[in-house]
Amino acid sequence: MLDIGDDGDTAEVLATLLGCPPEMLDISLDQLRTLAVVHATGTAQRAARALGREQSSVQKQLDHLNKVTVRLVGEALVVKQGRGKDFLFSTSGEEVVALARKTLLSWTDSLHRSRRRVGSTVTFGTTEFTVQFLGAVWPALREDFERRDVHLNIKHVRTRDLWRMLDGKKVDLVCGSFAAEPGRPPTLDYDFLEWHRERVALLTNLSARELPETPVTATRLPGLPLLAPTAGLLAQFLIRWYGPDYRGLLDIIADIDSLNYGLNLLTSGLLHGCLLTTERVANAALDGRLPGQGLRKIDLAEDYRPRLEIVTGIFARKGERARYAADHPLNLLWNAFAAATPARAVLAVLPG
Repeated sequence: MLDIGDDGDTAEVLATLLGCPPEMLDISLDQLRTLAVVHATGTAQRAARALGREQSSVQKQLDHLNKVTVRLVGEALVVKQGRGKDFLFSTSGEEVVALARKTLLSWTDSLHRSRRRVGSTVTFGTTEFTVQFLGAVWPALREDFERRDVHLNIKHVRTRDLWRMLDGKKVDLVCGSFAAEPGRPPTLDYDFLEWHRERVALLTNLSARELPETPVTATRLPGLPLLAPTAGLLAQFLIRWYGPDYRGLLDIIADIDSLNYGLNLLTSGLLHGCLLTTERVANAALDGRLPGQGLRKIDLAEDYRPRLEIVTGIFARKGERARYAADHPLNLLWNAFAAATPARAVLAVLPG
């Protein structure tokens, strides 16, 4: 209950809330989102496509917003410039778009915080090749989560986006991999549950005459035709070994944005060369669980500096789990991984 007689600030806030213009109160979050999407895409047609709506529906919302703001401030938010041209946003329009983005992001973040706090939703991020780790622990948790009406939201995350998704609170836990030196603890500011470690290998469709079975040395790799990643885990290795300008030092015959694309280029014979990958993926390709018919696996020699291996595990924001009860779904999921991991060790990852 508000006691406006004892608190002038409260009285002022209450007066402001009760004095909101009726036209402003007719503006919905959905309309603000539409305005922000139009601003991002440029036209009602492209916004409608992004929103999965009819263009007429988007235009109707814009017309309503323009009508309201003309009454309130004497200026429309958005103006058509002709067929095929992007909309023109007025100064008021730019200000409202900025406010809309801030409002929608604030609401979304608040909902995520509330869901995490009460444990009604846990979002788990996984890369394409680590989703099986979640599959290993989920059967033991399913019944309890369903009984408590806890929703496990699974989100596909690329390796290059692991930290951004975790820091931005888009996921609560994430399973992924990174490059680390053997025998040394990782230097990332997260709680970390190590799952396993493995080495990097090459898959190739070159003949044994072109590339013998002997391990490829650090001086030999630049002379091989290479299908190179544009970013992500394996790019980390190349950067650490050959520097940030590694693309100018290696014989890169194709840029690949996904492993399957590189595998298909080799198995189809469209390109002849080598693909840097993980030992686990290389073995899966040779076993027929991934595209890889006719490819050979070649090990890397021990002369790469610094020495690196792939570390895979589960990450959480540092210290967050301690703020929740032991039976909070986030802790239950983490503990299930701790019980199932081959490493059987939880490492608190310290700042570098």
